Amino acid sequence: MGKPKGDAARSKSRPSSSSLAASLLPSGSAAAAVGFGGYVGSSRFESSISNEDSAPFLDLDSEMAQHLQRLSRKDPTTKIKALASLSELVKQKKGKELLPLIPQWTFEYKKLILDYSRDVRRATHEVMTNVVTGVGRDLAPHLKSIMGPWWFSQFDLVSEVSQVAKSSLQAAFPAQEKRLDALNLCSAEIFAYLEENLKLTPQSLSDKALASDELEEMYHQMISSSLVSLATLLDILLHEPDKAGSASINTESKLASKARRVATSSAEKLFSSHKCFLNFLKSESPSVRSATYSLLSSFIKNVPEVFSEGDVRCLAPALLGVFRENNPICHSSMWEALLLFSRKFPKSWGYLNVHKSVLNHLWQFLRNGCFGSQVVSYPALILFLEVMPTQSVEADKFFVNFFNNLLAGRSMCDSSADQLSLLRATTECFLWGLRNASRYCDGPKSIQDLQVALIDKVLVKILWENFLEQSQGSIPPIQRKPAETLSMNSSVSFLQELGRCIVEILSGVNLLKQNLLSFFYKSVQESYLNTLQQGSLETVTGSIQKMIDFLLLLERNSVLEAETWPLNKFIRPLLSKAFPWIKSSELVDGVKLLSVSVSVFGPRKIVPALIGGVETSTLPSDDEGSDMSPEKFIKVFQEIFIPWCMDGHGSSTAAKQDLLLSLLDDECFTQQWSAVISYVFDQQHQGFNNVASMEMLLEKARDEITKRSSGLKQRIGSRPDDWHHSLIESTAIDLVHSSPMTTTSSAQFVCSVLGGSTEDSCISFVSRSSLVLIYRGILERLLSFIKQSPLCSVNDTCSSLIAEAVDIEFDLSRSGDAATVAKFAAEVIDGSFFSLKALNQDATLLSTILSSIFIIDLENKLSSLVDSTHEFKEKKKDRNLVCGFVHAVCSKMNNQFWKSINYDVRKSTAKILAQSIRSVVQLEDDLQPCQLTLLCASWITEVFEYLSLDQTDEENICWLLLLESDVWPMWISPSSLASISTHDMPAHLYELRTAKSQRFVSFIESLIRKMGIHRFLVGHKDNGLSSQAWLSAEILCTWEWPGGSVQTSFLPAFVSFCKSEPERADLLNSIFEILLNGALVHGEEEEDERESSGNMWIELNNHIEDVEEPFLRALVSLLITLFKESLWKEEEAMSAFKMVTDKLFIGEETSKNCLRILPFIMSIIISPLRTTTKFGVSGEDTALPLEVFLKGWLERSLSFPPMVLWQSGEDMQDWFQLVISCYPVNEIVEEVKAPQTHVSNEERTLLLNLFRKQRQVPGASNVVTQLPTVQILLARLIAVAVSYCGNDFIQEDWDFVFSNLKRLIQSAVVVMEETSENVNEFISGVSSMEKEIDTLEGLGHIVSISDPSLDNAKNALSAFSLLSALVKHKSVEGEDNLSSLADEIWDPVKDRILEGVLRIFFCTGLAEAIAASYSPEAASLVASYRVDHLQFWELVAQLVVDSSSRARDRAVRAVEFWGLSKGAISSLYAIMFSSKPIPSLQRAAYIVLSTEPISRLAIVADGNASPSDESLSDQDSSNVPPEENLRLRDEISCMVEKLDYELLDTDLIAPERVQTFLAWSLLLSHVNSLPALTQGRERLVQHIEKTANRLILDSLFQHIPLELYMAQGLKKKDGDIPSDLSVVASAATLAITTGSSMSTVESLWPIETVKMASLAGAIYGLMLRVLPAYVREWFSEMRDRSGSSSIEAFTRSWCSPSLIMNELSQIKKADFNDESFSVSISKSANEVVATYTKDETGMDLVIRLPVSYPLRPVDVNCTKSIGISDAKQRKWLMSMQMFVRNQNGALAEAIRIWKRNSDKEFEGVEDCPICYSVIHTVNHSLPRRACVTCKYKFHKACLDKWFLTSHKKVCPLCQSPC
Repeated sequence: MGKPKGDAARSKSRPSSSSLAASLLPSGSAAAAVGFGGYVGSSRFESSISNEDSAPFLDLDSEMAQHLQRLSRKDPTTKIKALASLSELVKQKKGKELLPLIPQWTFEYKKLILDYSRDVRRATHEVMTNVVTGVGRDLAPHLKSIMGPWWFSQFDLVSEVSQVAKSSLQAAFPAQEKRLDALNLCSAEIFAYLEENLKLTPQSLSDKALASDELEEMYHQMISSSLVSLATLLDILLHEPDKAGSASINTESKLASKARRVATSSAEKLFSSHKCFLNFLKSESPSVRSATYSLLSSFIKNVPEVFSEGDVRCLAPALLGVFRENNPICHSSMWEALLLFSRKFPKSWGYLNVHKSVLNHLWQFLRNGCFGSQVVSYPALILFLEVMPTQSVEADKFFVNFFNNLLAGRSMCDSSADQLSLLRATTECFLWGLRNASRYCDGPKSIQDLQVALIDKVLVKILWENFLEQSQGSIPPIQRKPAETLSMNSSVSFLQELGRCIVEILSGVNLLKQNLLSFFYKSVQESYLNTLQQGSLETVTGSIQKMIDFLLLLERNSVLEAETWPLNKFIRPLLSKAFPWIKSSELVDGVKLLSVSVSVFGPRKIVPALIGGVETSTLPSDDEGSDMSPEKFIKVFQEIFIPWCMDGHGSSTAAKQDLLLSLLDDECFTQQWSAVISYVFDQQHQGFNNVASMEMLLEKARDEITKRSSGLKQRIGSRPDDWHHSLIESTAIDLVHSSPMTTTSSAQFVCSVLGGSTEDSCISFVSRSSLVLIYRGILERLLSFIKQSPLCSVNDTCSSLIAEAVDIEFDLSRSGDAATVAKFAAEVIDGSFFSLKALNQDATLLSTILSSIFIIDLENKLSSLVDSTHEFKEKKKDRNLVCGFVHAVCSKMNNQFWKSINYDVRKSTAKILAQSIRSVVQLEDDLQPCQLTLLCASWITEVFEYLSLDQTDEENICWLLLLESDVWPMWISPSSLASISTHDMPAHLYELRTAKSQRFVSFIESLIRKMGIHRFLVGHKDNGLSSQAWLSAEILCTWEWPGGSVQTSFLPAFVSFCKSEPERADLLNSIFEILLNGALVHGEEEEDERESSGNMWIELNNHIEDVEEPFLRALVSLLITLFKESLWKEEEAMSAFKMVTDKLFIGEETSKNCLRILPFIMSIIISPLRTTTKFGVSGEDTALPLEVFLKGWLERSLSFPPMVLWQSGEDMQDWFQLVISCYPVNEIVEEVKAPQTHVSNEERTLLLNLFRKQRQVPGASNVVTQLPTVQILLARLIAVAVSYCGNDFIQEDWDFVFSNLKRLIQSAVVVMEETSENVNEFISGVSSMEKEIDTLEGLGHIVSISDPSLDNAKNALSAFSLLSALVKHKSVEGEDNLSSLADEIWDPVKDRILEGVLRIFFCTGLAEAIAASYSPEAASLVASYRVDHLQFWELVAQLVVDSSSRARDRAVRAVEFWGLSKGAISSLYAIMFSSKPIPSLQRAAYIVLSTEPISRLAIVADGNASPSDESLSDQDSSNVPPEENLRLRDEISCMVEKLDYELLDTDLIAPERVQTFLAWSLLLSHVNSLPALTQGRERLVQHIEKTANRLILDSLFQHIPLELYMAQGLKKKDGDIPSDLSVVASAATLAITTGSSMSTVESLWPIETVKMASLAGAIYGLMLRVLPAYVREWFSEMRDRSGSSSIEAFTRSWCSPSLIMNELSQIKKADFNDESFSVSISKSANEVVATYTKDETGMDLVIRLPVSYPLRPVDVNCTKSIGISDAKQRKWLMSMQMFVRNQNGALAEAIRIWKRNSDKEFEGVEDCPICYSVIHTVNHSLPRRACVTCKYKFHKACLDKWFLTSHKKVCPLCQSPC
């Protein structure tokens, strides 16, 4: 592969392949047939084949020859592919067909098995498998030539390759006998091949030019494989043959004998020629050394005779000193060689210094953990001890060193298997040393001394001390490297295994010689007792803990079952001496040692040892070693252990109680436990001093029960009943019922008795009857606490709880602090919570307790809503402790707990709590109602979730919540479904009941939101369907409540419910009927208020809340919703119409109440009724009644005199309202025309006659009546007549319409102008802020407009708006509509009316602006009064937006001529930035400010020169006024120039943000509207860049969700980005494209976060277009790399493409009007090429826009220049860069300015020496400031900057003073 080919690349030691082949092939064409140079696939022919036999090879398949030729390539990939192809070909051929292949394949095979690539070798053996399989028996003639390499390949170092090689041999010889025959047959050839291999060197290994490292690795692989194959061959051939008598066996034996002779002779030859293979033992390759060890082992086993004494002497240092071998690969074969050599040649140890050559290396080998071969080496150590000569070492020193170094190797053991091997070796070697002590000693005494020395120096001082150190966390004897430090789990595991090792050694020693253990016992006991008496506390604690661990190991290893030495010889003597010290010191770990000893050996075995040193003269003695008798044991237990363990309170109390419980013997359990309880309570008669100790003992007894019941064998004490005692029960009952003690310890004692502190510890020490008595006492204390609650509603629930528990007697009159005793009860419940489940059988008691807990927790939550007085704070402080415990109890009540509670208990609890929560909602008048109802709803919902009732019971509980009471319901009786009269109710009672009812509805509505409306409207069967209807009707009548209302909360949920269950249509009918009847009844009571509500039907769609009568308001809102949501359609409308009209007449008399509400209903159902009539849903029965009724109503109205003649007290307006309601009007023309198509001609005629009757009175247009209702009706009648009869109008009709409209609107203009004048005069007369309250009060009287003119004008504006829409539709659509109204009549009337509307608009703004000059509060007060006439102002705003520029100009002039303290612009800003904003007015103000003719006055303050449209190129730059003289209006200056950093901390929809964004949007839109390169625009842009706070950009990106963009790695596709980000991106792109943010601002209201984000995107896009340099400077100063990356990514994806397209488009359209200058663009590369030529000079400048333009600066390069010096070229290049980078506007403008700059240079104008430009790059002025000395001229801006930065006023060139 790239190396030289041919002879130079071949090995010089081998002949050329071509020459050898040529000598073997016949002459003539044979060579050509074989291949060039005698090669077939680069393979050589065997020289042993004669020319006569070569003919068959000429038949070799050409494809095979080609693949064989490819095998000579150096590239392994080529070889692998060739082998794969050859393998496939071989599979396709069989038998004789493959014979021509074998010679060439044999040659290639010998080379390929030595290849460096393992894949090549594996593929070679796969081909070999296929070849031998295909050839079969025909392989025999060639077997000897191939058997050597074939056998060698079986031992390839790569297991994967060797397995494939073995598979090939097994394929040829499936039977093992056949393989052995083949080896015997070819043994000489195999030995010869292996001998040749061992003679090779790395240089002679390959004829290819290979890297030295590859050659070295190939050589080591070949040598190691050869050695292993040689060793294996010797093992096979030289084994003892089986003796048999058959002839075949004899034949085989002859063959095997021959092979053995060959093997023996070959072995001798090889052993001699390679000098004992010592050179291979010294190889650097571990595989070679390992193979050599294996070969020597084979020689020792099979041909030991080859080893002469000299050979043994040479090999002894190498084999006996092998512990220097640090590679674990070699260790297995190393140990085999070492052990075989030692056994075969024991005298070899005498040929070397054992200590120096063997032991020193052995110690190092062991300390290093056998260098990683622990699993192999540790088991071999005992074998090594057996072969090592004893006379060469001192036994005791040898074993001490051996075990020290062996255990030091633990630091190198990384796995548990390694550690286990180490400790097994330690055990085996130690016991071997004891058993074989006679090998090292002569006499019995010497043997005894050696064994004792091993016990002392190894077992005690090494193993035992190591065990103690490990347990105390000390560092092992030899420290590990930090990277090899064992984990804690590994250390614990080693500690346990070390302890097991010691136990096994002790057991082994005991079996070997029992008296040897006495030395161990004595040494350990002396050391242990010495440590207890003289050691430090830390040391003592560690030693005791170690002893405990050892005892547990004894128990775990089952030593105790078969052996008695641990108890009799070890523990009993130790504890006998240690117990007095433990008892006196009361050390916790010492007591634990006693407990563990008792648990391990049994109490009656250990106690005799403990009392051995105690004076017990009264106790009879027992035989040593036997169990203590029960009588003596109990007596000792009572006299010694109970007093010691139960008296006093200290750190060891818990441990002593553990000891006491461990001493409870199964046979004596009852007497022992009774003795303990009696002793404790005898002490308690002195004042309950030991309650805490008893509480602790019971908790531990509970654990003891669990432990005793866990075994397979049933033990006494495993059942709770075994532990019951009358003294425990009586004490607990006494504490709860009658004891004055309510301390925490008493509560803890009761808890310990009851149990249940956790779910798993519910063991109780009392009987069920006592348990019930205890909990009754607990409940009594809780009820006392509830009864004394400062909240009246909670107090009231106490009676309900007592009434519920009818079978329990309570005494709540006991003296004592209720909070204290309740705290005791709460502590008990908290500490024994799960024991409540034991009361499931007593449902009344348990449900009352649970209810009390919930109610106390509710009080805790309610108290947070109370405005705390000092008295309440004190009470709250006392009760908070109780509530805290109760809350902890509630937090434990999870679903699993409730499932364990009886269902009847849960149902009873739910009923109690439902009644309680009703009391809370109805009685708590002083709490904040919204928070109260929400809290109560959340609380009861959580309770219902806990209780998990079934659907029926849950519905019953909901029904309980809705039960009728004194204050609920307010409007409808659930039982009779009749309305409840409130007419005669005193005012204060009415208000109180209304408040309570609203609060309860708020509670119900909150429940509906949390639980679902179906819980309350479905399934109540007690009252049938009516129960659903009355609740809905009650909520509708209530209308508003704390935290919600019908429109915002209830109706949306109700609509969703009705749509999901359409089969419940009868529910809607019932609600309608209830409300209709209620409206009729209540109408009689509200007759005196009809004047105030008589016109409300007109605006029902928007202002239903203005209807004051509850039933009518509910009825109207329901009808509107039903038809709007399509729940009711034509059929239901007709049914409602019939129901209402049937009630209109009572006999012959008209029902006034029905007539009063009928217009409200008709205005809603008329449209579907008209549809019914049009399509004839029910034929004549439905169509005729409606038309008949309408005609009758019209005729009835015509019978009345004209409205202008009405006098007060007449009730004719009811009929007029009814008629007008039947003819709806709408400003949306399509909606107007829909009902018109259903009106008959007869109706239209009657309607026109009714209208004309109003103008038949002489001077009717000028009559001003005093009745407000008449003017309202007249305005609405005009609107109806224009909509339905406008085509039939004559000129007199239009005159009447216009005169009335102008009169009504003009009256509002007069009122508003008077108000503004009064405000101006009032504020002007106020001199100071001293009497601000009086000032605001006076101002309120002025702006509170009680005049009906606004209401009258509202209807007139509505009619005018409708008329405008009809006229506009006529002009757009070209329809023959309003044909009698000519444009010359309409246009002046329209402008005059709109001018009046604009004056109204300006007046309200003027009043607010003038008030704002006094104080913000005053302005807010003025703005607040606009809300009273909201619809009026919305109509004004709509008409202002539609007004013409001519009308606006005239209105502005009128306002300015007026001469108030504030002008028209200020009024617009006051409306737009109002503190009490009305969205429609804000939108209208923005539109007026941003459009002509107002926009040119809206930005720059008065007194400044109006922005000039004169081009900068046409004027002398020296005459441009300085930008410092320009000043923005104060209204926006504070938001542009003085922006406060506090803006960033405000809410995203805060008014400050909205106002700031609107101001910037106005400013940017105004700048964009100014012509480019004009004086006005340049001055304004420069002013903004200098003074505007860049904080605006930071605030913009608070709204743009860039994190979504960056998190998802989004692409520029709308479908790939979240909707929020898509809206922002679209707004930015639209603003860049259109140069306006108007569309975004128009959709801004109502203000929402998403809309503000959209506006932020539009402002950012507009700013990029108008002020690119301004944005770039801000971006370059950003320090937040993450933020800047996000901004750049967003801009690059969504803003830059549109900007670049816009820039290039403007440059393309630009007309530079000069033959010397041309511009070309490349849209694909975003490049602009500007070519400037003058005379014989020229220059090409390439302007390249970056992909993130304009955040990154534009790149400018010069690609070609002719006749321009380098200096000028650089200057022009720099000037172009400065112009395009500083330009706040289009790039076309920058290019145009640069061209002017270059023209000026050619005209001879000198550039500024500071900026090197003729035209200033920012303000575009010329250099005019000349130095009086050097006469050079500078730009004023450059010179000022020079003075500022240099801190001196001298000329930059000549340094003379300026």
